[in-house]
Amino acid sequence: MPYREKKTEKLFYQIGEVAEMFSEPVSTIRFWEKEFDILKPKKNNKGNRLFMPEDIKNLRLIHHLLRERGMTLDGARKYLKSGREEADYRLEIADTLRNIREMLLEIRGEIN
Repeated sequence: MPYREKKTEKLFYQIGEVAEMFSEPVSTIRFWEKEFDILKPKKNNKGNRLFMPEDIKNLRLIHHLLRERGMTLDGARKYLKSGREEADYRLEIADTLRNIREMLLEIRGEIN
């Protein structure tokens, strides 16, 4: 198996970086911030949003519920309030399966 350098994690991400991570417009990230109370990015003196790794984790969960599972905003809000642990668990499973798929595709590419 090839060596993979561990990704370095930053302490803060700017909103443009976050939008690029999720392939969403910056306006969507701002909108989700208003709609979901679990998102609370810090703001610097200029008022720029600074997202911490915990915010990124919450955004991954929101993105998963809205874009991948097709939930509505209200449905995602209710789901997060009623079963946050289950939502985190399901996201972890989805991420693990996605990583396994990528690894298998990489192996298939090396074989061919």
